[in-house]
Amino acid sequence: MKIALFGATGTIGTRIAREAVARGHHVTALSRRGADTGIEGVESAAGDLGDPVSVGEAAASHDVIVSATGPSRTGGSHEPWLAATQNLIEHAGGARVVFVGGAGSLLLPDGTRLLDSDGFPAEYLAEARSGAAALDLFLAAPEDLDWTFFSPAPVIAPGERTGTFTLGLDNPVGDHISAEDYAVALVDELEQPRHRRRRFTAAS
Repeated sequence: MKIALFGATGTIGTRIAREAVARGHHVTALSRRGADTGIEGVESAAGDLGDPVSVGEAAASHDVIVSATGPSRTGGSHEPWLAATQNLIEHAGGARVVFVGGAGSLLLPDGTRLLDSDGFPAEYLAEARSGAAALDLFLAAPEDLDWTFFSPAPVIAPGERTGTFTLGLDNPVGDHISAEDYAVALVDELEQPRHRRRRFTAAS
């Protein structure tokens, strides 16, 4: 499978790249400067998620586009990130899109979003709201777009690759997942799609 990966140098993106290459897939890491990821077997190229031409070229030459970018946690407007997400939706063409989303939009049993619940960390609130807005963009996407939005468990951090986790849909199925196991679950979804045109989640 040919995978175009935006955000390949981030915590989650690097693990997705390594997992995919280890399974024999061809991964192209796309960034504005075409920075080398340092991951053996990963090709680096210039590409901008916010540029229609870049997204269109990625779609034309790959089977799937994976976006592992995210809104900033250090302040500033998230509008450029959301605009780039909309650009991805509009210009992905016939390529499948798998989007690394946030956990804040996951639903509690009473239907409340995690980000709206008491005790949600204030420092992550702006990021969570932008992640929820990105999910809304996909839910409103044209019917011919083959998309999947993958929310992690509320806590995701570097850790161990166990290959053991639980999958769910709109409700959390646990509190934590390692970035390594998240990557396993994402590449599993690439290889055997089970969540087309919907969101899913995973937790250890």
